[in-house]
Amino acid sequence: MAGPGLSERERAGCRDLLELLHTEELLALTDTVTNRLVHPESRQEAIHAILVYSQNVEELLRRRKVYREIIFKYLAAQGVSVPPSSEKHVLIERVRQLWSGQLAARAPEPGHRKPAQSHGSGQKSPQDDIVGLGGEFCQWYFELLNSQHPLGVKSEATWGPQHFWEDAKLKFCYNTLEKNVEQYVGADMVSLRLLSLVKEECLLFNPNLHSSGLKCAMSPHGLVLVAVAGTVHRDNTCLGIFEQIFGLIRCPLRNNTWKIKLVNLKIVGQNALEPGMQMEPPSIKYESNQLREFYDGNELTVFEPQKF
Repeated sequence: MAGPGLSERERAGCRDLLELLHTEELLALTDTVTNRLVHPESRQEAIHAILVYSQNVEELLRRRKVYREIIFKYLAAQGVSVPPSSEKHVLIERVRQLWSGQLAARAPEPGHRKPAQSHGSGQKSPQDDIVGLGGEFCQWYFELLNSQHPLGVKSEATWGPQHFWEDAKLKFCYNTLEKNVEQYVGADMVSLRLLSLVKEECLLFNPNLHSSGLKCAMSPHGLVLVAVAGTVHRDNTCLGIFEQIFGLIRCPLRNNTWKIKLVNLKIVGQNALEPGMQMEPPSIKYESNQLREFYDGNELTVFEPQKF
């Protein structure tokens, strides 16, 4: 049975969160929680022991071996958007709110899209499928990119040029004191430049994957355009807001696999926020059908991103 302070919902949530720990970390946490009284022979036995001996959610999540990055990754998987720089006690409070029903997950988990409304035939509309694809792509992309941060939670997937078409293009605009524009061509160059933003410049991207921050469209030739807005962070400082547009093309040799053809990224700096201050989630200011206007059938031409 669960510990006296754990509800069934909390126990289920704790189980999912603990599954994110590596086996050696899970066993070490079991030793701490049970004071070495239990010697589990499997991951499931370890999780069961932790739940039995934990008095409440806060006690468990505050354990040193339950890393801040693990709690952040769990919230992201549940569709709960929080700044990557959030301190551990803030993340714990968000988890507590989620499990108590005070906070609803705001995006479906990858692979579990919300059913579309009926359109007479009982099938999803094409736009519903495109939006679902865009949301799943952004969750995958930003989780993988942020995992390359020196302090990030490492992903099982590998970042690299294999996710881009050979002739991929990147246009990177950033505006701090003055406007700067960089352009790169080729899977290797595009991949390395994006990687350097996180690995060397220590930036973290926090996308707004709600309807206001994510817009998607498909060209007549099957190229999917995904536009997403969000905030950029370093350590405990919010540096500004970003807007990013991807052009995705399905890989003909691998079923339901998409690769990146184009990336247009703009970062606009702003006065840094004090730690803990809230800001309104950035949003895309145009409609999905407007994205199609930037593709002429031969070359994808992307507008200058909106000013914030």
